[in-house]
Amino acid sequence: MVTLSDLAADITKNACESGADMVELEVTEIGDEFRFSVKDNGKGMSRDEAKRAVDPFGNEGSAEKGKVGMGIPFLIQTVDEHAGGWNLHTEKGEGTTFTVWFDLGNIETPPCGDIAAMFMASLLSLGPHEMIIRRLRKTGVADVRYEIRKTEIIEAVGGLDDAGSVILLSTYLRSLEKNQPIAL
Repeated sequence: MVTLSDLAADITKNACESGADMVELEVTEIGDEFRFSVKDNGKGMSRDEAKRAVDPFGNEGSAEKGKVGMGIPFLIQTVDEHAGGWNLHTEKGEGTTFTVWFDLGNIETPPCGDIAAMFMASLLSLGPHEMIIRRLRKTGVADVRYEIRKTEIIEAVGGLDDAGSVILLSTYLRSLEKNQPIAL
């Protein structure tokens, strides 16, 4: 089963592969609304490219990378089936912002999934020099708010290329999600 964090991870992966040197990922839960936004300063898309990206029949993907190009159309289908919404803003040479929201009160909405693991996978992705992750959860129980930067994490743990650093990052992200942060 797909989760909301799986959908956010897929869009974030697209941003990381866009040639961007900065990717911003924001995930908010306020009451029954779950929203994520992914913004990059990558190559962006023309109006025709954006139309093909959201059309399941207009996106041929990239055969040399083994892509089929169905991530965005699948996400849009999921949004449409679960009383959500989406917005795509992109300009050629300027980057892309993709925002998606779901009603968590709708019984058919997929579960949120493992947000900390999604953040970790995003931070470990190759591509952007900087990634900013913003998180807000206001549900009345254990409210959470934080912002982390990839460069600051790397500075604190000495890189993200060894098991010890990855374990420390995982522990840190999970502590933030529980609103019980530990020091890096």
